[in-house]
Amino acid sequence: MSGHIIRRPLWPIILSIFLALAIGASASSSSGKQELFAAGEVRPTAVSTDNSQSKPITPTTFAPVVQKVMPSVVNIFSSRKVKTDRNIELFNEDPLFRRFFGDQFGGRDLIPRERQERSLGSGVVISPDGYIVTNNHVVDDASDIKVSLSDKREFTARVVGTDSKTDLAVLKIDQTGLPALTLATDSSRVQVGDIVLAIGNPFGVGQTVTMGIVSATGRRGLGIEDYEDFIQTDAAINPGNSGGALVNAEGRLIGISTAILSRSGGNQGIGFAIPANMARNVTDQIIHGGKVSRAFLGVMIQPVTPDLAKAFKLGKSEGALISDVSANSPAERAGLKAGDVVTKVDDRFVADSRALQLMIGEMAPGRNVRLTVIRDGNERVYPATLGEQSGNRNEAGNESKASAGRALDGVSLEALTPELSRQYAIGTNTKGVAVRGVDPDSPAGRAGLEPGDVILEVNRQPVSSVEQVHKYVSEGTTDTTLLFVNHDGRTRYVVMSTR
Repeated sequence: MSGHIIRRPLWPIILSIFLALAIGASASSSSGKQELFAAGEVRPTAVSTDNSQSKPITPTTFAPVVQKVMPSVVNIFSSRKVKTDRNIELFNEDPLFRRFFGDQFGGRDLIPRERQERSLGSGVVISPDGYIVTNNHVVDDASDIKVSLSDKREFTARVVGTDSKTDLAVLKIDQTGLPALTLATDSSRVQVGDIVLAIGNPFGVGQTVTMGIVSATGRRGLGIEDYEDFIQTDAAINPGNSGGALVNAEGRLIGISTAILSRSGGNQGIGFAIPANMARNVTDQIIHGGKVSRAFLGVMIQPVTPDLAKAFKLGKSEGALISDVSANSPAERAGLKAGDVVTKVDDRFVADSRALQLMIGEMAPGRNVRLTVIRDGNERVYPATLGEQSGNRNEAGNESKASAGRALDGVSLEALTPELSRQYAIGTNTKGVAVRGVDPDSPAGRAGLEPGDVILEVNRQPVSSVEQVHKYVSEGTTDTTLLFVNHDGRTRYVVMSTR
């Protein structure tokens, strides 16, 4: 074998050296990463080092908030006497009725004329000495009211005062040291998208918490209450939640649950709560004064529709249109007239007629205000001193409604006589033209004009004859006609269009 040189290929040797070096480097790097992870200096996933790009972390639990709020929410059990429908009594007397339905409607004896009806609801402790706020409809006409605390203690409650116009009531139990819920500083700061929790006693199953967001604010015109400024939420609210708490993510009370919009009677994602600002105003007056006093302006108002805005030469369909001014009212003394459009109260913008109603209703009688109105296309400011609302009166007056239409086709008119004035319940000195008939399928009928209306003005011109009505309608320079009418002593504007 001497003298022979054995040559081996070099590439296996080079490959072995390369692999050894690579494995060593990888092990070293891995070891270093493990040490850095342990020290908290490196994260398993890439994270931007730019602090401006960081996002708030959504909490994974609201348990601390719920634990703080739950003791302040109570269950309310009320009972009232109601009269039984006589028709049911007659059915109950029928043996055939009993044969098919048994005794479930009152046994063998007749159903009594009066029976006890029980209802469930919720309430919120607002002071350590036993004051509780709830809905008026939870305790309305109740003969017996029981309040059950979260620790299962039960007390008999008395009604301190109620306010049906906001559906609020204040109860009192003889107990001190109760956990009162903190009200939000200003519930008007609640925004759409805020996280909220609804706490109450739905269906009587016991205290329950649901979560959602604020889906709308300032909801008005729903016809639920006289004064509406609801917070709308998709947090599940069901029967029994009435009077319960709607709190924000910090556990502060922002509203009192009061109603749901539902076709089934259960939650469908649209619930309403009375804002804490309104609840605070009402409860403070009830606790300290025993009643709720509201300011009174003395006008009848209606929404500014697009047709009315055009007829009154307004830039936008905003503000509250005055359709009548009560005699000897603060509005009359201030110089307001029918046809004025109120756009501001002091420095607060009036979005619509409901907004004006709410603003005046929240103010105290005797307050001096500045009313900005548009009259004949010009903006004016009138100072007024508000009066006090009587028990059967709403706001500054009552809101009437107008609807859009086209022309006076299909309308039969008649000169106003003293006999018709008495029939239509208007003053014998009032001048106008009576509407004796309206085809309901005509443009005027669809616009809202109806038999019994008395036309007082056409396009802001007073009328006292049928001829004048036709004259001013035909002389109109636009495709709309503005009527000012009286019906049973109540006045309103009606816009009819030939478009």
